[in-house]
Amino acid sequence: MRETGQGGWLWGPHSRWALWAALVTLVLDQASKWWVIGVFNLEEKGRVAVLPFLDLVLVKNTGVSYSLLDMDHAGWQLALAAFAAAASLALWVWSARSAGGALVATSLGLIVGGAIGNAIDRVVLGGVADFVSLHAYGFYWYVFNIADVAIVAGVIGLLYDFWATSRNDAAKAS
Repeated sequence: MRETGQGGWLWGPHSRWALWAALVTLVLDQASKWWVIGVFNLEEKGRVAVLPFLDLVLVKNTGVSYSLLDMDHAGWQLALAAFAAAASLALWVWSARSAGGALVATSLGLIVGGAIGNAIDRVVLGGVADFVSLHAYGFYWYVFNIADVAIVAGVIGLLYDFWATSRNDAAKAS
C-alpha cells in the first residue's frame, strides 16, 4: 500500500507518463481528424484506397463501440461525451493513486486521451469521426480512428500488466 506522502488524488509518481500519453494521443487524434475532414476533404472524396487492405472513408459514429446504442441526437452525444469525461477523470485518479509503474500509467493515459478525443468529436461534430477501414478477402473490419487505437492499446497494456503481475505473484508464492 502506498504511503500518504507519495501522491495525491490527481497527481502521483507516474502521472507524467499518463499525462504525456494522454496529450500525445489527443493531439495526434484531433490533428488526424482535422486533416482528414478539413484539409483532405474525405467526406467529398468518399472511399479512398490507400493500400490493398486499407481505405480511408469518413463515417460518423453516433453510437458507442461498433455503433451500438446508435442515436443521432444532440442530447445523446452530450451524454456520451459527459460519460467519457467522467470515465476519464476516474481513470486519471486511478493512475495518480496507483502503485503500478509506467506501463499502467501510460496505458491509462492512452485510454484517457482517446476517450477525450472522441468526446470532443461528439460535442463538435455530433458523433465520432472514424476514417480508417481495414479489409481483406472481402471482410471489412470496423472503421476506426487514432483515439480508438489508443484505447485498445491502453487496454492491452493494462491486461498485460495484470497478467505479468499475476504470474510474478504466483511464482513468488510457490
